[in-house]
Amino acid sequence: MSSGPEQPGGHAPGPPPAYDRLRRVVLTDEVSRTLFAEYAAHQATDRGAEEIGWQLLGVRAADEAIALATLPAGADRDAGREHVRLNTDPHAVAYRMLWPAEKRLTNLGVVHTHPGSLRHPSPGDLRGDREWVPRLRGREGVFGIGTGDGDGEPGIATRPAPNVHCFGRLRFTWYALADGDEKYRPVPVELTLGPDLARPLRPVWAVIEAHADRLDRLARQVAGVKFAVGPGDDKPALVVTIATAEPGLIVRVLLDEKAVRYFYEAGGEVFQADLPAATGPDQGVYLLLAELAARG
Repeated sequence: MSSGPEQPGGHAPGPPPAYDRLRRVVLTDEVSRTLFAEYAAHQATDRGAEEIGWQLLGVRAADEAIALATLPAGADRDAGREHVRLNTDPHAVAYRMLWPAEKRLTNLGVVHTHPGSLRHPSPGDLRGDREWVPRLRGREGVFGIGTGDGDGEPGIATRPAPNVHCFGRLRFTWYALADGDEKYRPVPVELTLGPDLARPLRPVWAVIEAHADRLDRLARQVAGVKFAVGPGDDKPALVVTIATAEPGLIVRVLLDEKAVRYFYEAGGEVFQADLPAATGPDQGVYLLLAELAARG
């Protein structure tokens, strides 16, 4: 397993808390459902023999990590039977979309699967994880290993050990690794009611993945950029909104799997801009802003 980008965004205000060793990891029920559902769906695809994974975002408290969101590996992941490297390019955009709802969000760690029955991170996992764990809050990360060798009944959830939770034959075993540790240590997992904040992004994840670099660059270079999921022609679309310095002038970009379209709102009316089809979303915004500025 290889992952571990730095936290893609801001930090909560105020002084950082004092961190102890992780005593437990807490998953919301929707985060747990996402992991099991997407693991099962992955097994049914033509890439089902490969490893798959997720980045976990959530709140790092003094001695516990509370997982509130799952970011998928993406279609452009690099994966095989013995490794998975998440496509983390879309994660920065996803973080920007989630942060307004929960400003304590941070990178907690990574979950990934093993096609066989190895319920423990591999030596290769350890080499990669030890490189980026020091960048996490508390200098400690959470790691889940998924396997398909559980012995539960279909549709029944079980907890055969404090650091294990299963759903039918699917099993996740949980560990923690701190900076300087020579090996992972089992960490108890518990469930609580709550959302997977990233679930609403799934319908537009392919769009985010296709334009991630340009969207993140736009957000870093232009103030006031906001991302949201909104209605498209046939299914949800990614909506990018830029509030300009001119009162009442707003630029919007609508991205779906078919096209990127540009609009601006002025004087209470909405107009669609005619830009070349191959224009990237960041380039399109700059071209539209320049055209509007030229009109005075």
